[in-house]
Amino acid sequence: MVTRNLAEQGNRKDFGEQKLSPSIPSTPPLTSGKVKFMLIISVSVIFNCLVPEKPKERKGKESVFCGVCLISLVILALVSGLIWKMPEIQLGAHTVRSHGIQVARTHMHDWLILLLLVVIEVVLNVIEPFHRFVGKDMMTDLSYPLKDNTVPFWAVPIVGILLPLAIILVYYFIKRNVYDLHHAILGLLFSVLITGVITDAIKDAVGRPRPDFFWRCFPDGKGVFDPVTRDVMCTGVKSVIKEGHKSFPSGHTSWSFAGLGFLALYLSGKIRVFDRRGHVAKLCIVFLPLLVAALIGVSRVDDYWHHWQDVFAGALIGLTVGSFCYLQFFPPPYDIDGWGPHAYFRMLAESGNGVQSSNNINCLNVQQSELESVYIDSQRRTETSRVNTRDTSPMLNGTEI
Repeated sequence: MVTRNLAEQGNRKDFGEQKLSPSIPSTPPLTSGKVKFMLIISVSVIFNCLVPEKPKERKGKESVFCGVCLISLVILALVSGLIWKMPEIQLGAHTVRSHGIQVARTHMHDWLILLLLVVIEVVLNVIEPFHRFVGKDMMTDLSYPLKDNTVPFWAVPIVGILLPLAIILVYYFIKRNVYDLHHAILGLLFSVLITGVITDAIKDAVGRPRPDFFWRCFPDGKGVFDPVTRDVMCTGVKSVIKEGHKSFPSGHTSWSFAGLGFLALYLSGKIRVFDRRGHVAKLCIVFLPLLVAALIGVSRVDDYWHHWQDVFAGALIGLTVGSFCYLQFFPPPYDIDGWGPHAYFRMLAESGNGVQSSNNINCLNVQQSELESVYIDSQRRTETSRVNTRDTSPMLNGTEI
């Protein structure tokens, strides 16, 4: 009977596990028309904003800027195609409508910190930077011509924030994973804002003059210096002079490497660059955002707005902060789970533990009931054997009496 009870116990356990296994909803498919629509919108927006109306009058620096924009479009197109071909990995759809509020509430304090970083960034741009001593003998290396920006200020957020955001949105519309969407956007914004605060704080504290500082300080080309200290006595526009004391480090470069460096890590995890299969084409796609950031940094030296040390330091700050912010929300790209955020796997583990714990409770209840039945059966057998012994041995009972 014990063997039969154990067999029935195993059957009940299997039945309980099958009954308690959660049903996983299927991911709603994304039609190719939606992907084409998103790509067309992205291309039209970028070209309308960045391409000049008269291509014949385009200068060399405008060609460089348009080249950067075209590389960005290539990145968006290639990544969209790779994500479309990726196999389904996630278990079910977790959309903004179904899980968005829950995920956002969990990280409410992070969004408040982002607002605080925005306020600090604004304050750092308003305050006056440190005015470093600039003597007459130092003007030799600070007399480069004053030029316009090849990459305007307004273009840096487009390349460093909106381009990664577009790729993140494409991935969401294909895979329907709100955990990935939320944590990718949060990590990207943290990467850019923390980099901006660090960069502008160092700018204000160091106060290094730009290579074109002479023409900012003396627009008429006539230098005026203090007769005692030999320090400059600028006669130019105050706002232009203020900007001339913000050379180190490069803000264009740090912002670009923060956003595009985060994008490079994000892509390396999504397309599984380190899957040990030796597909070098994946590495080329990951290096494209870094190439765009490097070209933006080179343009700052070509425009004589920064020294090469400023660009190098800005790239180092941006890459470092971007890597830390990415690893805060995602596993390393070479990890077997590098394609998804930590929160998504934690959610799956918690839901799996709930199902497993309920199965364990049912199994324990089944085992307890089986043990009780075995104990009752054994008790009945003992009592029956005693009764039979007394009934079948009257002579022994009589002799004992």
